Amino acid sequence: MQDDIKRENNGETGSKTTMLRFILQAVVTGLGLWLAAYLVPGVGFLSTGSLIAAAVLLGLVNAIVRPVLVFITFPLTVITFGLFLLVVNAATIGLVAMVLGGFVVEGLWAGVGAAIVTGVVSWIAGSVIPDERRVREI
Repeated sequence: MQDDIKRENNGETGSKTTMLRFILQAVVTGLGLWLAAYLVPGVGFLSTGSLIAAAVLLGLVNAIVRPVLVFITFPLTVITFGLFLLVVNAATIGLVAMVLGGFVVEGLWAGVGAAIVTGVVSWIAGSVIPDERRVREI
């Protein structure tokens, strides 16, 4: 009986943790997009709502479309020692800008700049915010 309760609680806690992680990632992505709009010419948003929508949509695109793009472009990524991933990230940001009216990315270089800024912000946030999946028992 207690094992069943533990299994149910773990499943509930796991889904809450996953949702919390997604929301936190969307907030970090939104911060990165906001900073990219501030620093990179050619990147902008019309309102806070469009920034939030862009962050959530970029999270979905990164979860669904980006793995396919990474797989398809793997030979180019190997040849360029991973630098082509900047183009893949710029393409995902550009895709979000195409779908979402209030978010603008004008050209490939603006997309690459936005990809660099959001990547650095995500990297910094990942180093500061602990991730339960990376914690190992000693």
